[in-house]
Amino acid sequence: MSDFARQQAEFQRGILGGDDAVLSEILDSPREKREALFGVYRYAYGSRLLEAMRHDHELLHVYLGDEMFDEMGHAYVKAHPSEHPNLRWFSKSLPDFLRSNAPYADHPVLSDLAALEKALNDAFDAAEGPVLGLTDMAGFAPEAWTGLVFRPHPSAFRLDLATNAAAIWLALKNDETPPDATALDQPARLLIWRQDVTPMFRELPAEEAMMWDEAANGIPFGVLCEMLATYDDPDGAAGRGAGYLHGWITAGLLTEVSVGA
Repeated sequence: MSDFARQQAEFQRGILGGDDAVLSEILDSPREKREALFGVYRYAYGSRLLEAMRHDHELLHVYLGDEMFDEMGHAYVKAHPSEHPNLRWFSKSLPDFLRSNAPYADHPVLSDLAALEKALNDAFDAAEGPVLGLTDMAGFAPEAWTGLVFRPHPSAFRLDLATNAAAIWLALKNDETPPDATALDQPARLLIWRQDVTPMFRELPAEEAMMWDEAANGIPFGVLCEMLATYDDPDGAAGRGAGYLHGWITAGLLTEVSVGA
């Protein structure tokens, strides 16, 4: 390793890990000690990462307030030094961090809020893909429908939340006072996607969430309707399945349909 490369490595370790070995390579200035000079770089690094986190988790920031968010952010930076040149991906592990580390783990609404914001960000950045339309379904004969298999749009994602984080997110988004955080008896089953250029989400009833999850795994429409028959009125299962499918298509949630093998 060249001397310059060694100095670069020590500088990086000093910023990322708090290693002060690099101070031996820095001279005091006429006005400041080397510790203060290097501290400027450490502060700037952490501040830039916190700025990225505030951008990606705007409403979590609003919910926590400046002081608590920055305290949480510094703890995350220490636990998860940046490893990607694109800051867009720096906070990808924030939901898991909040779920697993005290004192944040004692407040599961925080990890849920972070997960919802992450999912919306991911939907915005997801790959482009064709959008299945109702006219695309017209070419299939009625007897072929039982074998139809659907592919979700690249931006579509399912997320289960254990708290009322979705209601809190909506209130904050609308500049309203959010409700108190509460645990839910049953998880909120959210479907997140990008409609045109806008990230969206809505809560699904248990039956529709089951159908979506199985359809996303390639289960054909006829089998999906048989599964719906176990949830409610068997005679109406096909109609309910067609209704859910119609909603997915009009919302731009599907990208492809084909006849399964």
